[in-house]
Amino acid sequence: QVQLVESGGGLVQPGGSLRLSCAASGNIFSIYATGWHRQSPGKQRELVALITSGGGTNYADSVKGRFTISRDDAKNTVYLQMNSLKPEDTAVYYCNSATTNARTYWGQGTQVTVSE
Repeated sequence: QVQLVESGGGLVQPGGSLRLSCAASGNIFSIYATGWHRQSPGKQRELVALITSGGGTNYADSVKGRFTISRDDAKNTVYLQMNSLKPEDTAVYYCNSATTNARTYWGQGTQVTVSE
């Protein structure tokens, strides 16, 4: 079992920044990839950024150059640094981890609102 807890969401003005955190606990050694997804009302959940256990990263085209995913293995935490935020980035952001035994785990989500 893996438990994921997100934090760092909030209200920010357009052009601002936020850093989301995803803290993992439990069988963390089985995790091979962690991603940040987001879902806004009326839209499907989409993958925003992904980082593998080997350090490889991948980003949605809509956030390339603005968002950065990273991790701190000592803290078992994955971060999503979000810069130059736009109103269309408004969504609930979820952390997701995939494990070597083909299981996926989700956090509870954290709201990000970009508005004047």
